[in-house]
Amino acid sequence: MMSYEMHAMTDVGIRRQHNEDCVSASAELGFAVLADGMGGYNAGEVASSMAVEIIGKALKARMPDMPPAQINAQTGFTEASMLVRQSIEAANEAIFTAAQSKPECAGMGTTVLVAAFYGEHITAAHVGDSRMYRLRDNLLSHVTEDHSLVHEQVRRGLLTADDARNSRIKNLVTRALGVELGVEPDLVEDMVRPDDIYLMSSDGLTDVVSDEAIAEVLRRCCSSLEKAGQLLIDMANKAGGPDNISIILVKITQAKADSGFFSRFLKK
Repeated sequence: MMSYEMHAMTDVGIRRQHNEDCVSASAELGFAVLADGMGGYNAGEVASSMAVEIIGKALKARMPDMPPAQINAQTGFTEASMLVRQSIEAANEAIFTAAQSKPECAGMGTTVLVAAFYGEHITAAHVGDSRMYRLRDNLLSHVTEDHSLVHEQVRRGLLTADDARNSRIKNLVTRALGVELGVEPDLVEDMVRPDDIYLMSSDGLTDVVSDEAIAEVLRRCCSSLEKAGQLLIDMANKAGGPDNISIILVKITQAKADSGFFSRFLKK
C-alpha cells in the first residue's frame, strides 16, 4: 500500500509585480492542482484561482469514495481519470463564461495541471505548458508533453530543448482553460512505485532551469521535498526569475500500516 507526501509552494519571481499562479495539494485525499494564469490586468490571477478552486472542490467531494482503479470499457479510463477530466471541463466552462461576461476578465485564461493518486495508481491531466516530471531510479522523465508552439517544434526536431528555452515564442500555448467553450485535456494513467518523486511546475521554472539541473536537485534533496522545492525556486530566480514560479512535489512511500482511506482502493 502506498502513501503520499506532498509539498506545494509558489513564488512571484524577480520581474513580475504579482503572482498569477495558484497551487493546491492534499496528501490525505491524494490530489494536487497547479494553474498558471494569463491575460488582462490581474485577470490571469482570477482564472488560475478559479481553476484550482473548482477542480479542488470536485476532487475533495469524490476522491474519498473513489472505487478501485478499474478501466471503464466505454471510456477506456478509470473513474478517477474521468472525474479529473470532468472537473477540468467544469473549470474551463466557468472561466470562459466569466471572461465573456465581465469586461475586466476579457481574454483571461490559465494552464492547469492535475494529479490524482489513488492506491498504486496516478492520473495526470493537463491543459497548457505547466509540466509534470517523474524521478524514478534516479532517472528523470516527462509525464506530460507541453501544449505549446515551441514544444511542437522540438517534437519535430526543428528546435533543441536549449533553443526552446531561449525562443521568443516559448510562452505561446496551443491550449488553455477559458479560451474556448470546450477543452480537451490530455490524460496519462500509470502505476506508482515506492520512492518515486513527481514534480509539477509552471513554466516559470522550466523556461529557465534545464531538465538536467532539475534532476540533480531531486536526486540530492530527495529526503526533503521542502528543501528541493526551495532550491528549484532559488535556481529559477538566480536565472533571472522572469515569471512566477510554482512547484508541487509528491513523494511515494510504502505505507507501514493500512489506513481506512487507502484501503478502499485495494482490489479484492
